[in-house]
Amino acid sequence: MSNGAGIQELMAAETRASQIVAEARIARGDRMKQAKADAQELINSYRSEKQEEFNNTVLAAGGSGGSASAKLQAETNETISVMRGQFQRNQQKAIDVLLSKCCEVSLEVPTAPVRFTPKLYG
Repeated sequence: MSNGAGIQELMAAETRASQIVAEARIARGDRMKQAKADAQELINSYRSEKQEEFNNTVLAAGGSGGSASAKLQAETNETISVMRGQFQRNQQKAIDVLLSKCCEVSLEVPTAPVRFTPKLYG
């Protein structure tokens, strides 16, 4: 009977060991979730701090973001109008150059260099 009792004791020890392992896995998962939540909280606080610094820098540099955007839009529109003026001034010159290159046909036949090759046969 001691053999049967020994087997029962081993089975009980195995059951306890599997319970301990399962509890350890659950505890590890809980610790990981808590660490992730803590890290996300730190990230959010850092992000809000940096956003605040950025907003203060933008306000100190040139006012609200809307005025900076309006200024950039005005500069862009001015650049576009300058480019359109340049296009209008140079349009005919470009057409003339293209037409002159297309319509000027040289009727001379270029002389091809004659190659002297030794005759292999004859």
